[in-house]
Amino acid sequence: MLLEVHSITKHYGPQKALAGVTLSVPKGQIVGLLGPNGAGKSTLMKSILGYLPTDEGTIHFDGIDVREGGDAMRHRMGYLPEHNPLYPEMYVREFLDFIAGLHGFNTRSARAEKVRQTIERVGLTQEAHKPISALSKGYKQRVGLAQAILHDPELLILDEPTSGLDPLQLKEIRALIKSFGQSRTVILSTHILQEVEAMCDRVVIINQGRIVEDAPLVDLIAQGGLEQAFDTLAG
Repeated sequence: MLLEVHSITKHYGPQKALAGVTLSVPKGQIVGLLGPNGAGKSTLMKSILGYLPTDEGTIHFDGIDVREGGDAMRHRMGYLPEHNPLYPEMYVREFLDFIAGLHGFNTRSARAEKVRQTIERVGLTQEAHKPISALSKGYKQRVGLAQAILHDPELLILDEPTSGLDPLQLKEIRALIKSFGQSRTVILSTHILQEVEAMCDRVVIINQGRIVEDAPLVDLIAQGGLEQAFDTLAG
């Protein structure tokens, strides 16, 4: 398994955000974390990344405890937070060149080539010369995805990656995420059933900090659809 989460618990003061979550994710799978706002999805993803320490339990990435993996391990992961952390005053190519430098592409030629490849892959070629502030929401999401995949991570974690997009942008971003899943493991969060149906191989439903369903998408559909599984959130 690429990722092993075992019985993790996380409190924010008296509130229990995660309550004994256990999850295993193999290489090459797109996993959808489905649940309402406040269910614990973002806390789980930040814990996997090592950004949030857990109160109990363990998380191992490729056999390494995330608490001990350090920067070398985090360079094997890519992350797009729900609130896309961009520098609006920077130009697209300039921003991605900066990100490439952070990931250890030390020569100008190496950074330029990696940035060129990434811009082309996410469909930003026509926008690369523009300041980020001038981009539409959909293109800003592409920049966020570009910074998350630029260093070719083995695990890509996306928090609400399609939030606020119009129908055309939604279709294009979904296709991008599906393409990423052909060569890496992807975990994405959403509270929208259609997003999981469109992109994911497996569905993990989380509510009140607990996993209430974990099954392949095809199995859930065969059992009556995601709507029925989602009804468990009311239980």
